[in-house]
Amino acid sequence: MPKAQCNAMSGLTLIALCRLEPDASWSEAKREPCTVTKGIMDYLSERYGADYAPNTRETFRRQVLHQFVQGGIADYNAFEPDLPTNSPRAHYAITEAALATIRQYGTKHWDMAVKTFLQEQGALVERYRRERDRNMVPIRIPDGQEFLFSPGKHNQVQKAIVEEFAPRFAPGARLLYVGDTAKKNLFVDGNGLAKLGVAITDHDKLPDVVFYDAERNWLFLVEAVTSHGPMSPKRVVELEDMFVECTAGLVYVSAFPDFGEFRKHMKAIAWETEVWLCDAPDHMIHYNGDRFLGPRRG
Repeated sequence: MPKAQCNAMSGLTLIALCRLEPDASWSEAKREPCTVTKGIMDYLSERYGADYAPNTRETFRRQVLHQFVQGGIADYNAFEPDLPTNSPRAHYAITEAALATIRQYGTKHWDMAVKTFLQEQGALVERYRRERDRNMVPIRIPDGQEFLFSPGKHNQVQKAIVEEFAPRFAPGARLLYVGDTAKKNLFVDGNGLAKLGVAITDHDKLPDVVFYDAERNWLFLVEAVTSHGPMSPKRVVELEDMFVECTAGLVYVSAFPDFGEFRKHMKAIAWETEVWLCDAPDHMIHYNGDRFLGPRRG
């Protein structure tokens, strides 16, 4: 199971599904229908002194039982498969395959039983990894290298910044940094940043994407905004302090997936910054009155 399910609640749920008494051996495990409240929570409270608050019922369901079903450890409504979703008789049961494996725990056949179970059912953590990898977002940076972003709307915007925004508004620019929601420093050109007087000590404070236009000596600092984090006055001040030694002019950009997301943050965006929308890639919105795209100093 994934790490999130390797805990006491999951272990006790497995015991309850097997209907094991505290002094029973694993060979005595059996398959019976178990409702979440009476079959699992009350069972654990009465026999093991494991008391869970009534409002944790959904935690059992969403954080343990759903994963057990996906991993071939539990069946849902196995004894009454035609039950409606909201039936009070909805229940879970240990699967036949898991039961046969569990009964071998502590015997010389255990290792082979586990191997057989994994061959037939697959490890859920591996299944999750395959599904995640299948949904990874490929990104190709200007020098031809390709990286994989973890799936998600935020990383889709970052991909658009690198592949759509930069070629239009800073053709030939060099990517110096791009993060990932799962791996903050996915790509970092430390030497390129150092040459511009930027010393990176904390990646968490960097904008989502940083690239350098050598022809104009402009450094683009771009935030991908899907729920929070546009170039607000506070954020601009933070970046000014962080890039105080930078020898390039700073261009602040808030990138949004669409106008709807932009509209949510309009009032928070700082003046003298830029806005770009993924669904209107050829245009920009300039939050200033006297000039267009460019740094505000020098």
